[in-house]
Amino acid sequence: MTGFGAAEGPAGPGRLRVEIRTVNHRYFNFAPKLPGDLAPLEGDFRERLRREFDRGHVALSVRWLDAAEREVTLMVDVDRARIIADRLRELQVAAGLGGAVDLDLVARQPDVLRWDRNDDAGVAWSDVEPIVAAAAAECRAMRLREGEALVAELRHRLGLLAKGAAAIAERAPGRVVRERDRLRAAIAELLDGRQADDQRIAQELAFLADKLDITEELVRFGAHLAACEAALSADNAPGKQLGFLAQELGREVNTMGAKANDAAITQHVIAMKGELEKFREQLENLQ
Repeated sequence: MTGFGAAEGPAGPGRLRVEIRTVNHRYFNFAPKLPGDLAPLEGDFRERLRREFDRGHVALSVRWLDAAEREVTLMVDVDRARIIADRLRELQVAAGLGGAVDLDLVARQPDVLRWDRNDDAGVAWSDVEPIVAAAAAECRAMRLREGEALVAELRHRLGLLAKGAAAIAERAPGRVVRERDRLRAAIAELLDGRQADDQRIAQELAFLADKLDITEELVRFGAHLAACEAALSADNAPGKQLGFLAQELGREVNTMGAKANDAAITQHVIAMKGELEKFREQLENLQ
């Protein structure tokens, strides 16, 4: 499920803004974007958000709102500058090069001059954690609202599937009667007035009734629907379980369609396949 949460608050030398975005993912996938001075706290961010989100791609963005006002000092590494100047002069002599090794050349070398924030003590996790918790709570609230709407939609689809199964269950017993009448009419036409073997007809009808029977499929289908409802009512993430149950529902619907031998039942099966496809599509948004 998608979610977004943001929070701001004082932390260490300034004011911090934390933003959290989540989308579906099979595992917990953490993607932080932190300012350099908060990089040592990446493990704390990860573990704190892992407690909030079992699965999903969790993108964390943290930035200072008053970074420009934070006090910084230009630091000079004199020893590094002296070593660089000496090495450059050695290179100049060895290569027979002219020119001068001047201040501009030395100052442009890496780490001779650098900006250093005057916050040697760093930022404590205890200052940052309340802001992260507030952003995570807002993100979870958004996910909860989306989840409630999604669960309502999934239950609606399950209800339509249950109605389809009930219509098939009501229609199914009449198939044997209709087939019996069709078979007797066909035999009477073929025999042209001669006496039919009622016992043989009864045997054929018994065989046909067994072949067309979908009682087991309807029972299993109802059990899978009940399991789907139980999964939606549970506290844990039901996405994987519902994905498996959707496969089983599809298998039972396909079997009912293969045994239908009835135009009305076939129409119900087609409608149920359509509802199952919509059910599966919605599962893609569920954790």
